[in-house]
Amino acid sequence: MRKMNKAIPETQKNTATTHQEDIESPSEDDVEEEGSGIYDGDLYDGGWCAGYDDKDQWLEIDARRLTRFTGVITQGLNSIWTYSWVTSYKIQFSNDTHRWKPSKNGSQEVIFPANKELEIPVLNLLPEPVVARYIRINPQTWFENGTICLRAEILGCALPDPNNIYPWEHTSGTNDKLDFRHHNYKEMRKLMKNVSEACPDITRIYSIGKSYLGLKMYVMEISDNPGKHEVGEPEFRYVAGMHGNEALGRELVLNLMEYLCQEYKQGNPRVRRLVTETRIHLMPSMNPDGYETAYKLGSELAGWAMGRWTYEGFDLNHNFADLNTELWDAEDAELVPHKFPNHYIPIPESYTFPNATVAPETRAVISWMQRYPFVLSANLHGGELVVSYPFDMTRTYWKAQELTPTADDAVFRWLATVYATSNLVMVDNERRRCHYDDFMQEGNIINGANWHTVPGSMNDFSYLHTNCFEVTIELSCDKFPHASELPQEWENNKESLLLYMEQIHRGIKGIVRDKDTEQGIADAIISVDGINHDIRTAFDGDYWRLLNPGEYEVTATAEGYHPVTRTCHVSYENNPTLCDFRLAKTPKQRLREILAKGGKVPKDLALRLRQLRLRQLQAQRQAQ
Repeated sequence: MRKMNKAIPETQKNTATTHQEDIESPSEDDVEEEGSGIYDGDLYDGGWCAGYDDKDQWLEIDARRLTRFTGVITQGLNSIWTYSWVTSYKIQFSNDTHRWKPSKNGSQEVIFPANKELEIPVLNLLPEPVVARYIRINPQTWFENGTICLRAEILGCALPDPNNIYPWEHTSGTNDKLDFRHHNYKEMRKLMKNVSEACPDITRIYSIGKSYLGLKMYVMEISDNPGKHEVGEPEFRYVAGMHGNEALGRELVLNLMEYLCQEYKQGNPRVRRLVTETRIHLMPSMNPDGYETAYKLGSELAGWAMGRWTYEGFDLNHNFADLNTELWDAEDAELVPHKFPNHYIPIPESYTFPNATVAPETRAVISWMQRYPFVLSANLHGGELVVSYPFDMTRTYWKAQELTPTADDAVFRWLATVYATSNLVMVDNERRRCHYDDFMQEGNIINGANWHTVPGSMNDFSYLHTNCFEVTIELSCDKFPHASELPQEWENNKESLLLYMEQIHRGIKGIVRDKDTEQGIADAIISVDGINHDIRTAFDGDYWRLLNPGEYEVTATAEGYHPVTRTCHVSYENNPTLCDFRLAKTPKQRLREILAKGGKVPKDLALRLRQLRLRQLQAQRQAQ
């Protein structure tokens, strides 16, 4: 058994009342969709509501061909407009919409029990499968304090058309030999172990911490020198499973591990270059407790909510420290960047307290971000087809939506566009919308805050607390697709996943060194003229700064050194421009180091310090 379809276009639906224009497509994602009610025109928030509250209302679906119907899944509807669910319904079938036959159990027409609350999906299998083209859901009873509203999913299999010499539609799938199924925690560990054993020279498995229930948060590193940061080599990460019931990202990341291993061994030049020049970190499950909950229910019954949150009830995408407000308050007070940083913004002390409402999964990811010099990342979600980029939080705190760009808006728009324009489904102009929003008009990318505000998002935190640029990728309308759909989903996203990783080599890179010792300088600040967001060098003095093609004035500064500015040109080639810096120590810094070692001050340094003091005295006298 599997779902009849991914979604039902408006032309395939009919209703008993005049409210058809308010109906959204009843697909699995409509079953899983949270009613937000923030859009003026989205009256029913992705579900169906009858025009009248009586037993003569129905929702009719046209499958467009003979279909072996096997069941129906329903869910309630929650929004600012309605709080309703259907508690029982009948089902009828037809081949011509004129003659209808009810679903029967023997000679008795069946009344199917439905929902008792809003969110938990309820599955009803038919007493016997029925072959027909049309199906109707006819509500019989509903929540007494609500109205007739529901979200539904139809289960069944399309049958061959006897009048068509090509009875089955061709599905391209994929030629890649990967493990296309849903993997629970134990199976995920086994797959990762198998990949590591197949490619021991380029892989390493490590854990960044544990979930609330003690499940390890595994990461696979793929690099030509695993376990070590190579100077000049940028570090990339994919994070999936932040919401446990959004399962597609988890499987794509696991498939990506397999694919990179296989292709590297076979000598694929693109993959070999990627693995050789990039340190890749792949986390398939940020919320393992939530996934296990959704996995036990399965693709059809996981629902919108089950497994979304952690075991403790945290939504991890709202659980990171709000650094946006700190930055914007400082900007309003004109303190940035001289008195308040425009990058590496510190975490508020209250957020670090043991009793702070921070999930262990979030703490583990923050520590991970701080340990590795990540440059580029993507957070894989499900339930839509769009790439959103920071900021995710609206600057006007009371607004649900507001365009709120970062200082690197042009770069983020490019990164989002790269993924969206290489994704096979997103580029299909004939595809249907997942829900109410038509992202195709904007190229399937959107500023996160202009979609819906998300305070405490991982994307914003990554940008403001570390060097790493991160976007959110909504991979599919279906949060938890059927296993049979995974090969096609891999094919839809394979090129996008690879191409997005390759963007880490776009912009400038280099090493900031001490002019005298040639040693790298850690925590040196790299500033780009005209962009009010700096980045810092890693432990060995190396840095990577994502930039679009153009010419930039770049300045390197470090405590105890004279700043240096140089012009760096970024080409359209997908290779970073080398932009190294050598900084000379200030006389005061040289003096501190000599005195700390108990050495004697050289004459040239003593003369230089005397000249500096004279200049300071002259400046003070002129000021008086």
